[in-house]
Amino acid sequence: MLTATWDDAAHLTEMEKRELLRSIPEFQREARSQGIPYLGSGLIYPFDEKDIRVKDFDIPKHWPRGFGFDVGWNRTAALWGAHDRESDILYFYSVYSRGMGEPPSHAAAVKSRGLWIPGRIDPASRGRSQIDGQRLIKLYAAQGLKLGLAPNAVEAGIMAIYTRLAKGSLKVFASCEAFFEEYRVYQRDDTGKVVKEQDHVMDCGRYFILAFEENANWLATRPVEDVKVTKYVTQGQAGQEWMQ
Repeated sequence: MLTATWDDAAHLTEMEKRELLRSIPEFQREARSQGIPYLGSGLIYPFDEKDIRVKDFDIPKHWPRGFGFDVGWNRTAALWGAHDRESDILYFYSVYSRGMGEPPSHAAAVKSRGLWIPGRIDPASRGRSQIDGQRLIKLYAAQGLKLGLAPNAVEAGIMAIYTRLAKGSLKVFASCEAFFEEYRVYQRDDTGKVVKEQDHVMDCGRYFILAFEENANWLATRPVEDVKVTKYVTQGQAGQEWMQ
C-alpha cells in the first residue's frame, strides 16, 4: 500500500492547505492530509490516541480508584481507573485481558492490583441469560472481589466516554496496550450498531465511566495499612495477558 500526502498534490498551495486543514475536524486531519488510514469508517471514538495516551506515573494514594469488569469464557477483562479530584481527570491506569481461564485465575489477577479496590460488573456478564450472569457474579464475589452491578446503558456509556475524551478529562496510561488495541478498532457497522467483537476492555471502560458519572462515591482510596502492590507487566502469547 502506498500513501500520498498533500505535499504530493502539486496543485495545492500552502495557503490552500492551511485553509483545508482548518475546515476538517481535528480527528480527521492526519487521515486527510497525511494519508494515514483509520481502521474503519465508523470509529466510535474518533480521537487520536496520542492525545489521550500519557506516560505512566505513580497514582497518588489519596486518589479514589475502581475498576470495570467484563467476564466470559472467551475473554475476561478488567480496566482500572483513578480520579484526580482537583482536575476532574479520570485515568485508566491498568488493564487485564485474557482468553479462557477459570474464575479463580482471573480473580487472582484482579486482586493483585489491590483487594481493596471495588469493581463494577455487567449484570448479564456475558452469560447466555441474566440468570447465568448472576451466577458468574456470585462466583467472583466468592473469590473475594468487591463487586457491584454496573449500569449497562450502552449508548449512554459510550456518550459519557466520548464527552470526556472530547473535553480532555479522560487519559490512559501508555502501558495499557490492551486498551489501545481495542480502541483502534472499536466501531459501528453499516447499520449503526456497535460491532461486538474486540470490545471487552471497551465495555469495562463503559461500566466504569457510567457508574462514576452516576455516583462517584463508589470509588475507594487506598487504606493506610495497605501494602503497595508491586508493579509488573507480563505479555503471554496464548492468552495475551497484560498485567501491571
